Amino acid sequence: MNVEQIKDQPAKPKRWMLLVPLVVVLLIGAFLFNGLSLNPREIPSALIGTPAPEFDLPAIPDRPPGLKTADLEGQVSLVNVFASWCVACRVEHPILMDIQAEGDVPLHGLNYKDKPKAALAWLTRFGDPYGRVGADEKGRVGIDFGVYGVPETFLIDQKGRIVCKHIGPIDRQRDWLEKLKPAVAALRAGKAPTC
Repeated sequence: MNVEQIKDQPAKPKRWMLLVPLVVVLLIGAFLFNGLSLNPREIPSALIGTPAPEFDLPAIPDRPPGLKTADLEGQVSLVNVFASWCVACRVEHPILMDIQAEGDVPLHGLNYKDKPKAALAWLTRFGDPYGRVGADEKGRVGIDFGVYGVPETFLIDQKGRIVCKHIGPIDRQRDWLEKLKPAVAALRAGKAPTC
């Protein structure tokens, strides 16, 4: 074979270059497999440790008082984001009634993208566990809190900072008794909660 014949032949790919697609597929598979082990309720929030957003929401008509940022300062409290159209909120509601009856922590409601009359009818029918309820009809305050959907619950410390965010309905044992209630006690004792 002469030099000109060698130049006319296509270059053979190096053997290691054949492994590149396999390595890429394995890396993508590893990331996807790792994603299967994540809990969708544990979506990190950039707002943890920051002050609650500034807001001043009106009350639901015939159900005072409303809710504003200043109401979240001076004591540990929970803010529960709910709506009358939310099926999961209905599941969670008896637990909220129990939390209110226990009296361990003030519970406030943020009525998210809901009609005030529908929210009032819902609270009248199923019980009203909230000390205060702010009507967030347009959802702007919910957006400021980083709400993904309803229900969501935020634990607020004495300084008005968001300490924990719980996504989805609160389960009595796992979420309230094992996570949020101990976090409330830790905050009251001046300790950092784990939630």
